[in-house]
Amino acid sequence: MLLVEVRELMQDIIKKNLLQIREEIVPFQPNIIAVTKYFDENAVIAAYEAGIRDFGESRVLDAVKKIENLPDYIRENSRFHFIGHLQTNKVKKAVKYFDYIQSADSIRLARVISQEAVNRDKTVKILLQLNNANEEQKFGFAEDEIFQAFESIKALPNLEICGLMNMAPVDADDDELTRLFKGVADVKNRLETRYNCNLKEISMGMSRDYKIAAKCGSTMLRIGRRLFTST
Repeated sequence: MLLVEVRELMQDIIKKNLLQIREEIVPFQPNIIAVTKYFDENAVIAAYEAGIRDFGESRVLDAVKKIENLPDYIRENSRFHFIGHLQTNKVKKAVKYFDYIQSADSIRLARVISQEAVNRDKTVKILLQLNNANEEQKFGFAEDEIFQAFESIKALPNLEICGLMNMAPVDADDDELTRLFKGVADVKNRLETRYNCNLKEISMGMSRDYKIAAKCGSTMLRIGRRLFTST
């Protein structure tokens, strides 16, 4: 099968899945971020042609190669979101290639991002990762830490805190997911009240739990498998 035919087939699959996802989350209209970390640039191109403009990656070096292989019109008209744990030695490339760093999970990391943003004379949009399930194996701020961290990070130059990001436990049931997702929205509201700011984004919900996340206030759904594979 020719590459063009493969892309067209993938584009049809994505269009169908995208329509189904949007129907499932009515009346909510969060932005859908196509998580392409397990897919190559052909999948990104197919998703773009299907109407997607936001793409999520969690491995910096793999993402850079993929982004550089994209046609200019896609690079210039898309937004790239870094959604994985960011090591400080990868910050330079992340700041260069990504429009959003969704996984600012420590004050130290935020400081490094800020310094690189200053070096590049660029304002970097970030989301603070909230680990309100207190999972030891995951990064992010605990709920009792994020308020002090927010105050420190908002003072750093060339950073724009756009909101919060959350990754729910893989084994959480629907009730637990609802509790955790509503908790993220509550923390966002409390931050806005305490610091008199407007946090536009809540990034939560993935392929298995996006319907619950949308109902709980997510503005960004990070969807990979559910978007790219036929059902």
